[in-house]
This record gives sequence, structure tokens and C-alpha cells, in this order.
Amino acid sequence: MSPSSTTKQEVKKHRQHLYGVVDRAKAEKTRRVKIEFLVKHPKYGKYIRRRTLVSVHDEENVSQAGDRVEIIPCRPMSKTKRWKVVRVMEKAAS
Repeated sequence: MSPSSTTKQEVKKHRQHLYGVVDRAKAEKTRRVKIEFLVKHPKYGKYIRRRTLVSVHDEENVSQAGDRVEIIPCRPMSKTKRWKVVRVMEKAAS
């Protein structure tokens, strides 16, 4: 198959998938997800914990605070929402 004949469905498969924990679930259809990662210090070589907070669109309101979710980038939904929930991987113990 040539690169010019790819469909939209095939292109969507190659999107970046990230995993994080829902930090806040107060607003309707919006979640705040915390993505944690390690970065190596440039001088000392020690690994440092870092985190990123992103606003995520959750159409069905299926996730709650503490859930592990998989997210993908999408079109801008609002000023801060640029991600969408794909699935809830693990529910929070409540």
C-alpha cells in the first residue's frame, strides 16, 4: 500500500498514547490527569520525578478520581483541553 492511499482510520492508529491517574473529576465531561515520568539530571545523572497535569475530555463521565486512564491527543475542545480519554484501565479502590 502506498503512503498516499492511507485512510483516516489507519492514521489514527499511530497516535501517541499516554497513561496517567485522574487527579480531579469535579467538572462534567472534564478530568484532570496527572502523568508522572522520570528525567535524568544532565549533570549528576540522578533520575528526578516529574509530572504533567493535562485537562482531558471524558464524554461519558466514566472515570473518577484515582482511576488509571489511557489518553490520546485530539482537536482542541476548549482553551486547555487537548486530550481525550480512550479507556479506563484500572478503577480506583473505593
